[in-house]
Amino acid sequence: MSLTGLFLILFLIVHCYVNGQIFYNDGGVRFNEAAHFMGTNALIRTVEIGLFAFLILHIVQGLLLWSKNRARRTTRYAVSAGNKTSPWYSRSMALLGTLILLFLILHLSKFWGPNRYAQTFGSGELNLYERMRDEFSIGWIVVVYVLGCISLGWHLVHGFYSSFQTLGLGTHKYKGIIRGIGVAFSIIVPLIFALMPIAFFFHLIQ
Repeated sequence: MSLTGLFLILFLIVHCYVNGQIFYNDGGVRFNEAAHFMGTNALIRTVEIGLFAFLILHIVQGLLLWSKNRARRTTRYAVSAGNKTSPWYSRSMALLGTLILLFLILHLSKFWGPNRYAQTFGSGELNLYERMRDEFSIGWIVVVYVLGCISLGWHLVHGFYSSFQTLGLGTHKYKGIIRGIGVAFSIIVPLIFALMPIAFFFHLIQ
């Protein structure tokens, strides 16, 4: 679970960097160049297969872990300790993960799927910048994206540190540093993702 999580964290960094090119506000020139490289480079396309495998494995592992934890306790606590024993997001990883999965399905159906179909069976690569501008002019899509980014942030707050802790790296000496980096990462990356649809919707970038 921790290894697949760390792999997906690395993917988020790369994906955030590529998508962040839209903030140059140059009509999508830099973004489309980066998207073209990511979509046509043989090595990247191979890693993409591994990414999907790790994503599916992470989901399956999460569901199995949630099911295993539920099975260990056949009766519920008479009184819930709430945040006294653990923060709510650490107890809600399955829910947050499900929300992120729904967000990913929307994202893949709007961008990755149509682009790969056009590359394989259509006339060629789509202009993903124009597609982002069109899709993010629709209010409900922007709302879903922002909510998905919020869910991602809460998921990462717990998942980032837990991944290192599971691997034995969350020792007392480095615990504070890892937690600090994790919280910063959990805020900055989802915030950048959330600002993309917001910027398009309010015409802050063209």
